[in-house]
Amino acid sequence: MPSHDPMYPLFPTFAFLGFVVSLIPLPWHIQAWNSGTRAFMLWAAISCLTGFVNSIVWSGNLRNPAPVWCDISSKIIIGVSVGIPAAILCISRRLYYLTSGTTVSITHEDKRRMVIIDLCIAVGIPVIIMTLHYIVQGHRFDILEDIGCYPVVYNTLPAYFLYLMWPVVLGAISFVFSVFVALTLRSFWIRRLQFNQLITSNPSMSVSRYLRLVLLAIIDMMCTVPLGVYTIWIGNQGVGLAPWISWEDTHFNFSRVALVPALIWRSDRSFTTSVELTRWLPVLCAFLFFALFGFASEAQRCYKIAFWRVMGVFGVKPAPATPSKAGLKTLSLG
Repeated sequence: MPSHDPMYPLFPTFAFLGFVVSLIPLPWHIQAWNSGTRAFMLWAAISCLTGFVNSIVWSGNLRNPAPVWCDISSKIIIGVSVGIPAAILCISRRLYYLTSGTTVSITHEDKRRMVIIDLCIAVGIPVIIMTLHYIVQGHRFDILEDIGCYPVVYNTLPAYFLYLMWPVVLGAISFVFSVFVALTLRSFWIRRLQFNQLITSNPSMSVSRYLRLVLLAIIDMMCTVPLGVYTIWIGNQGVGLAPWISWEDTHFNFSRVALVPALIWRSDRSFTTSVELTRWLPVLCAFLFFALFGFASEAQRCYKIAFWRVMGVFGVKPAPATPSKAGLKTLSLG
């Protein structure tokens, strides 16, 4: 049956590309300092891969061939909606400590402790929210034609405290850190020498990378809070807040799977907007991250190394650098 999705095959194409480009910068971010950016990349990559598979398998059909996959992928959607803001919070928090002059990651124990804290925020919080979501999960999952597996949230008051508010809360905390970083950055920009000395005191950080991380945090933070509020608002359009009666009432006939034709779910404009935002935003995050970090000097060095390794298989080696070129490389500000 042909797809009714006007974004097909555009979405699966971009979702797969988003999966690839979000992982390209991963090798040079495998450092203690970059645990927040690694979490951001992995959450974006997981979401893009899930969206790609769902959009291909459920294009133009309402079958339920892989219920276990739907159990997993619907939980991933919940986790990603919290995981990406949590990763941005880790990045903003690290930038705050660096900008404020607080001692960060000097000893191996310091690095280990910072990574553990980042993991608790960027992985622990989403996993907890994914678990708590079960409390307000009205039935197993929905299958939306052209979209695939989709999570169910029973619109009752506990749902806002257990799940819906967390992207907004994490985004608001990131906003506080980012405001401090931006104000301090302005002061340091006036005293550039002190700013350079502070940033370069950490071996895994440079002025260029620092500014790109600040830009990533600010852009994502500016999107997270408004979109989180908007998602809550459109989720209540035409749907009243149901009272919480009991666990048994909420989970009655829990094994049910709702199969929703595209003609039905697309007739609800608010719900359609929510669904499209849910699947497109992680793809945009993946491309945003690659735009900021995929063309940096460290990325170009990695591309060059990878290129010559591949060419080396065919016996092609780079020409030796001349003294003049070597001198130029030494002077490069990268």
